[in-house]
Amino acid sequence: MKMTKSLLSIFSILAIFLLAACGGAEDKTTKKKEAPKTAAEKSYTVEHAMGSTTIKSTPKRVVILTNEGTEALLSMGVTPVGAVKSWTGDPWYEHIAGQLKDTKVVGTESEVNVEAIAALKPDLIIGNKMRQEKIYEQLSAIAPTVFAETLRGDWKANYSLYAKAVNKVDKGNEVLEKYNGRIADIKEKLGDKKNMKVSMVRFMSGEVRIYHKDTFSGVILNDLGFARPESQNVDDFAEKNVTKERIPAMDGDILFYFTYDTGDGKGNTLAKEWLADPLFKNLEVAKKGEVHKVNDAIWNTAGGVIAANLMLDDVEKIFLKK
Repeated sequence: MKMTKSLLSIFSILAIFLLAACGGAEDKTTKKKEAPKTAAEKSYTVEHAMGSTTIKSTPKRVVILTNEGTEALLSMGVTPVGAVKSWTGDPWYEHIAGQLKDTKVVGTESEVNVEAIAALKPDLIIGNKMRQEKIYEQLSAIAPTVFAETLRGDWKANYSLYAKAVNKVDKGNEVLEKYNGRIADIKEKLGDKKNMKVSMVRFMSGEVRIYHKDTFSGVILNDLGFARPESQNVDDFAEKNVTKERIPAMDGDILFYFTYDTGDGKGNTLAKEWLADPLFKNLEVAKKGEVHKVNDAIWNTAGGVIAANLMLDDVEKIFLKK
């Protein structure tokens, strides 16, 4: 009888251990099944101008150090915690100010405030080698940092890199496809108007420039298939420090000019002076009344996808309602 009771006790204890072991195994299995890593949590590596950077998971606190990069992020639904100040604006361009109410200024493209960036505790910093190569190591010590190579007229070259950096390649492709679709649609509607030679001039404080093809607006005009005056049909940036003797080179079938004014009125004053000059008034484009002032931020300095679409709006209004 005593033996039977002892055996029963032993079996009971063994049963408890077995159940506990099974339960533990089930718990571990369940945990593994319930907590797989999602795509957003997986690390990924981005190749860029300074090498390669591994990002642990989709970043939530992004600092962006170029104006065109700011527009890229906004177009993908990413509001940066920090961004460089717009070239004009207080502190942002009017066309994006509403989306940046909670974004902190971290200097300008040319003068980045590293301390302000560190205070934001970002999990990703996106910059540009041409602008910020000297501070790359400082930035990398704060958070994973990705740099585009350069800033040129074709914003799309950098856009794809930004999409990879914030782990939104699909959304980035969607935005680019929509833009390319607009280009194709407008190009078809323009028809023979694409043969019009489009001239572009910029007035700044103390300087006048004739813009060529490798500029923000020049690339978009080229995408649309527009012709350019011979002296402007060049694959570089611009003819700088233009003198009034070069006014004849501004002629075309239609002329767009934009003025960079920092608030002191000097840019606008220079534009008025040149437009009133007899040499300018004698241009065929001026005689035909085809001189149009357009927004400098939209046609030039913003340099991003939002501005690109706003420029296309201007093109539609000006050319397709003629």
